[in-house]
Amino acid sequence: MKKIILTGDRPTGRLHVGHYVGSLQERVKLQNSGDYDEIYIMIADAQALTDNAEHPEKVRQNIMNVALDYLACGIDPAKSNIFIQSMVPELTELTFYYMNLVTVSRVQRNPTVKAEIQQRNFEASIPVGFFCYPISQAADITAFRATTVPVGEDQLPMLEQCKEIVHKFNSVYGETLTEPDIILPSNKACLRLPGIDGKAKMSKSLGNCIYLSDEAEDIKKKVMSMFTDPNHLRVEDPGQVEGNPVFIYLDAFCKQEYVDEFLPDYANLEELKEHYKRGGLGDVKVKKFLNNVMQAELAPIRERRKAWEKRLPDVYDILKEGSKVAEAKAAETLRDVKNSMKINYFEDPDFLK
Repeated sequence: MKKIILTGDRPTGRLHVGHYVGSLQERVKLQNSGDYDEIYIMIADAQALTDNAEHPEKVRQNIMNVALDYLACGIDPAKSNIFIQSMVPELTELTFYYMNLVTVSRVQRNPTVKAEIQQRNFEASIPVGFFCYPISQAADITAFRATTVPVGEDQLPMLEQCKEIVHKFNSVYGETLTEPDIILPSNKACLRLPGIDGKAKMSKSLGNCIYLSDEAEDIKKKVMSMFTDPNHLRVEDPGQVEGNPVFIYLDAFCKQEYVDEFLPDYANLEELKEHYKRGGLGDVKVKKFLNNVMQAELAPIRERRKAWEKRLPDVYDILKEGSKVAEAKAAETLRDVKNSMKINYFEDPDFLK
């Protein structure tokens, strides 16, 4: 059985460091592992329109932004197909058939849907397209026969829903769809990176993100303004490391080489944490260290992005070719689905019997 990856992002803005540690880093690692036969990376514009229907220009202008961020992070078009969701119409048809296999109450119970409805203040008037996006996501995953879906922790309920749809379809119509497995980031600190304001989730709409394309001075400004332990008022006060965004970011990004280079007084990150916990270490010193770490991590990504920005026609060709390959793959799955559902009337010689 082929090993296939499907993953992607909504083009509602530039990608941020939460995307990077949550899934992008993992994707590049998986892409370069040589363990996978096919890799599909989707720019989910149709899904983005479910809550941006009145602002299509926002989605349109961010397609290139997301593609540039992918290429800057190391997604290689020679190994991965980057494609635009709306350019694969088969996904819409699959979604429509899967809708008959899921109840409204089941979608309402989905924790990710619940949280996102609340976040967008949709309680009173939820667009049907937005409400159904777990079903659309199942269509995206199954269309490519994905065996592996690398995502952040917040997407686990979506994958569960996808597996349920696969089971239901296969039990009703016969073995047709492939059940996917999820891969979470290997670094536990990367499961959920908080915003720089200490809010539980980094989000473009909350304006609490460090973007992959941020200039050095913007990164520094954001890091130095980060929320820390509110009870750590004086340098001599003992500080709390757990739940402290500055240390969560250090857990996600710090490598031993950065400690050696930027904080040679400490043997490792653990020693820095112990000093902070017992008191005598100020937030400014820790933030300066985090700034050095973030600059070292993000500078190469920013430089690669700038190089790709000078080659926009090439990026356009990458998206066009990737979308063509993706459509051919999804068309095969749709044909199998329609055969299993017996709605292949003109291809079925038994139709008139």
